Amino acid sequence: MYIKLPTKFRGSKDWVFVWNFIATGRLQIQLMKSKEPDHIIPKRSDEEMLNTLQRETFAYFIKEVNKKTGLIADKTQRGSPSSIAATGLGLSCYIVGVERRFMTRAEAVKRTLTVLRFFYNSHQGTEEDATGYKGFYYHFLNMETGKRAWKSELSTADTAILLAGILTAGYYYDGENKSETEIRKLAHEMYARVDWQWALNGKDSISHGWKPESGFLRYRWNNKYSEAHIIYILALGSPTFSISASAYKKWIATFEWKKLYDIECIYAGPLFIHQMAQIWLDFNGISDDFNKKVGIDYFENSCRATRIQQLYAIDNPKGYARYGKNGWGFTASDGPGPCTRTVNGIKRKFYNYKAGGAPFGPDDGTISPWAVVSSLPFLPDVVLSTIQHATKRLDFEKHHPFGFDASYNPTFPEKNTLSNAWISQWQFGLNQGPVILMIENYTSGLIWNIMKKCPYIIKGLHRAGFSGGWLDNITNKET
Repeated sequence: MYIKLPTKFRGSKDWVFVWNFIATGRLQIQLMKSKEPDHIIPKRSDEEMLNTLQRETFAYFIKEVNKKTGLIADKTQRGSPSSIAATGLGLSCYIVGVERRFMTRAEAVKRTLTVLRFFYNSHQGTEEDATGYKGFYYHFLNMETGKRAWKSELSTADTAILLAGILTAGYYYDGENKSETEIRKLAHEMYARVDWQWALNGKDSISHGWKPESGFLRYRWNNKYSEAHIIYILALGSPTFSISASAYKKWIATFEWKKLYDIECIYAGPLFIHQMAQIWLDFNGISDDFNKKVGIDYFENSCRATRIQQLYAIDNPKGYARYGKNGWGFTASDGPGPCTRTVNGIKRKFYNYKAGGAPFGPDDGTISPWAVVSSLPFLPDVVLSTIQHATKRLDFEKHHPFGFDASYNPTFPEKNTLSNAWISQWQFGLNQGPVILMIENYTSGLIWNIMKKCPYIIKGLHRAGFSGGWLDNITNKET
């Protein structure tokens, strides 16, 4: 069952920003006057529309891969390093690929084993060019060698996303053959060797990361609502290095309860915060101490956060171009900056890669279509309507090979496409994965249901204080 909020739309109808299927079934973007559309195609069913988007987006995880290591590129830019988070998302996406017949099970097993064997056998140590340390991995890795890239940090958040993908694989591939047995063995051993206690660095919250040159980063997962649920649930569920539940309790005590556009919610501006952990964790109907205090679970909170984003776009307090009921989606994304430009007499600051949010910003007019789709389980009526509105108009301008463009900004005065907008020239694995996985969670609940079989996740949720709904049902069955 999905919780739906009432919708009531208002705003300008003069312009629409549309994401389209071209004749070959590709999804593209076009800006056009809504009063006199030149090309109208028949409305596709929601199922057909989502299947096309999911299939096209999936191609990223087939093509942007190093065959030797299995590592997945951070983005489509030539020479891009691998992102371990994108690789973790890819492992979960391969499962969707099997179920949707985008690839064979044998091919998915082969790709998954390549990734798992690489990480399992890669060097863990304090050297500056190692792949990881203490079971964690560096944020960015060289695609060819698998060694640390860009002097990046040993990342607790990105390792958690990688582990979520690894565990999804470990509890999906249940065959008794040699390859699937090995996947399960490697998944368990890699998760078990992550030293979450070390990541506390003697304190009561998990550090953002560590560098061999300078030690632990100054920032910690201890303040305000964030994507850290996936980190803490994995740390609490560890069979070897689990942390005290007090760390989680102290973190959630810092959450902010706000009323925005007459909607009460646990506040976080960027949409990805309301989405990332819930790719794997089904919070619908289960509650921790903070949920019980405010009266809603995190799934319902994401429903409300999605609605607030759309209402902010309709309100459009800063007067950005093309905002409205079908022009929304503010999150971490590529942007046209960094620079300052005067647009229609207004001096505006534009960012490059920035965690945009609503309603308090930062906001420079950049919209991310992937963030809209990734909210599909939370507010399906609004999301489906937004995508369907877009796909009614036919656009023959080709931008990118893998589904939606990452982001666009029609306010920025220097356009780089015929669509009269700045459009990101890259696509990112961290954007592509949630599109595939949240479409699947909406249509079948596949990823959520796999993770409900994982005893480490169940243990982590229980130790965090979650109860109710499906979690109680699983507990009752086990007892």
